[in-house]
Amino acid sequence: MRKMKTIRKLNVYLLLSMICASFAFPDQPIRLHPRNPHYFMFREKPTILITSAEHYGAVLNLDFDYIPYLEALQKDGMNLTRTFSGAYCEKPGEFNIEKNTLAPFPNRFICPWARSEQPGYRFGGNKFDLSSWDDAYFRRLKDFVDEAGKRDVVVELVFFCPFYNPTLWTFSPMNSINNINGYSSVSSTEAYALQDVRLTAAQDAMVRKIVEELNPFDNLYYEICNEPYFGGVTFEWQKHISETIVKAESALPNKHLISQNIANGSAVIDDPNPNVSIFNYHYAYPPEAVAQNYHLNRAIGYNESGFSGRGDDKYRGDAWAFIIAGGGLFNNLDYSFTVEYENGIAGQNAPGGGSPALRKQLKILQDFMQSFDFIRMKPNHSLLTSIRGNPETRGWALANEGKEYAVYLRKGNKAAVSLQAPQGVYFAEWMNTITGKIDQSLRVNHPGGDITLESPEYVEGIALRIKKADS
Repeated sequence: MRKMKTIRKLNVYLLLSMICASFAFPDQPIRLHPRNPHYFMFREKPTILITSAEHYGAVLNLDFDYIPYLEALQKDGMNLTRTFSGAYCEKPGEFNIEKNTLAPFPNRFICPWARSEQPGYRFGGNKFDLSSWDDAYFRRLKDFVDEAGKRDVVVELVFFCPFYNPTLWTFSPMNSINNINGYSSVSSTEAYALQDVRLTAAQDAMVRKIVEELNPFDNLYYEICNEPYFGGVTFEWQKHISETIVKAESALPNKHLISQNIANGSAVIDDPNPNVSIFNYHYAYPPEAVAQNYHLNRAIGYNESGFSGRGDDKYRGDAWAFIIAGGGLFNNLDYSFTVEYENGIAGQNAPGGGSPALRKQLKILQDFMQSFDFIRMKPNHSLLTSIRGNPETRGWALANEGKEYAVYLRKGNKAAVSLQAPQGVYFAEWMNTITGKIDQSLRVNHPGGDITLESPEYVEGIALRIKKADS
């Protein structure tokens, strides 16, 4: 009898402990991994963010049904989406993108600011009141982030975007012609430069409101501004917005990561903003930005492709090169997601690519990385002592030296690669990056020095996984 009572007490104790733990230790928002800040920790799992996602209009475009969109991302194994706040939108046909989700039809645009009773917004409907919030917008925004979270999809919420030409500025609610508040009358190249005190105050208020509304969500981080190297965006203004985010969260339970978009291609970060944890690049191939800034010990991302021509080979290769170079995030701009085809099967009339096939290929990259203890790995391309084959072939290597090696070769159709490794027995597999199949596997009894392996034939690129037998 005493034994039965003890067991019952123990069971009750364990149950209460589990319940208390679930309340005491809720999931923290996605954060840099504590042991390797080039990657993420999301819901207590080491995470790399890889996706092929729509053109940032999922929330601001009322015609876009984001439920089938998020279901498509989940089905295809994508774990990131990027969306704009609504401070910026485009007009249909902009940048030669047919069915651009970032360009809602007239009267189908929604943003943080409420409509007034005064007609005259250039894109249809009434002007905006920058002193009043649109409750319907915030319900839609929070539901979008919530539904993404249910599917383990992280949301990159982008507050602002430069106006690439003066015409785009005429569609912004912040332009005085589109609001009843009388501001701002600055030019398109002065909107993000701390030139108008009232406009800056309105921007700050929008940031604070979004940060407060979204604070409970764990599947979220913020980007200050898309492509701030266009349109007169100043570093001082970007720093100001990052400080606004930090101050807004200072009294709130959760603290979210902040991203800064640095450059197209690559650029060395000489004076990193201490509030920023993710440095994002666009069109970052070759992936030089990773090596240039790896010493900063923050995540380096490639969060926009999509203006580099049609064909999925380009975007698949960019993703593999960037991640094996040590990047922690990749987002392809996927034009197969449109209104009416939110499931991602639309044909494209746009300057880029994207398709269900590409998303499945990016899932192969994600699975490849998850087959390693990648938190213990770091880029070391010097381990590739030679690559013989097509002179255009390039290679990248991630390594936990003496234990695990991930290699990606791009260009050509066959190559022999020599990789420096200590003595041991290794298993090597050449993986097809299009199908995910292992095209060749072998066991190597290695005396130390260079392991030389010859690849099977491939198309555009091939991956190599090497693991020590006792690892």
